Amino acid sequence: MSDTGRDLFDFVDRQMAVKIVGGFAIALVVLALIAYGIGIDKIRAELARADPTWLAVGCLSTAVGLVAWAKAWQIVLRVVGYRIPFRKLVVTYYAATFANYVTPLGQAGGEPFIAYVLSRDTEASYEDSLASVVTADLLNLLPFFTFAAIGTVVLVVRTTLSQQVRGVAGILVVFAVGVPVAAVVGWRSRRRVGSFALRVAAPVVRRVRFLSVEGLRERLRELNTAFERIAADRTALAHALVYSFVGWLFFALPLYAAVRALGESISIFLVFFIVPASTLAGLTPSPGGLAGVEAALAGLLGTLGGFSFATGLSIAIVYRLASYVFAVLAGGAAAVYVVSRS
Repeated sequence: MSDTGRDLFDFVDRQMAVKIVGGFAIALVVLALIAYGIGIDKIRAELARADPTWLAVGCLSTAVGLVAWAKAWQIVLRVVGYRIPFRKLVVTYYAATFANYVTPLGQAGGEPFIAYVLSRDTEASYEDSLASVVTADLLNLLPFFTFAAIGTVVLVVRTTLSQQVRGVAGILVVFAVGVPVAAVVGWRSRRRVGSFALRVAAPVVRRVRFLSVEGLRERLRELNTAFERIAADRTALAHALVYSFVGWLFFALPLYAAVRALGESISIFLVFFIVPASTLAGLTPSPGGLAGVEAALAGLLGTLGGFSFATGLSIAIVYRLASYVFAVLAGGAAAVYVVSRS
């Protein structure tokens, strides 16, 4: 068994396994209660008329989106000197996505573990891997907010937004402005941020046998060097950004496919708003935002799309089957392959 395989098994230790299973169980109970409140029979009737062809289209769209994001990864990794075969990197990306999606709050901070999987399954160092992962994630934020902005503008022009939806739109605007500003400020103050992080971590590091303060300082220095090399190649970043946009487009389209699967229609601009807005619910403390995302989708689809709560939740379930569940299954298969790969 490869070192990466052992690492993945170590990651899913007994305590983590309990958290994952418990997270899924609680989220499914919450989702079942929401469905019960709306009406199980109504939702069952809605799902019974779902067209499996559109579900397959949604799954294919998710697969293409993940492949596009893996390509953005590959481009960023080339900047730091690693030419990893795309076929191998795609499998690694799917496996890392699986770990990210099944871990409670993984969506809120899975970059260190993704970088760890990448560094163990390729020749890249952990510092270069982390720099590439963080850079790719930051690049993914631009299309995220671009699509959200397009959807918001269209909604403001065409409809009168409720107070709740205005609040969601306001949060997206705050993120759209705040994240780039924070990234720029963090980049320009990166040495001071690194020094502050070192001072905060030093008391803990001194109590750990396998890591020293000097070793941590060297790792931060290597991480900063990796970020500087990536930032210097603007052509490569622009190239990676194209794939980030492609990835986000195909990440959003499964919602359109889910609506069509139930024989309904929806504006693509509304999809561009609802998907980023519902993604904010992915920060809930459950695997992949399970239950939180579905509830947010049902509410947004009902408020903005004019669907009944039963139809809205049914669309959300089909969408999550085509996006989240499909990604977990495909990523799980990739993780098994990575574990067995010598």
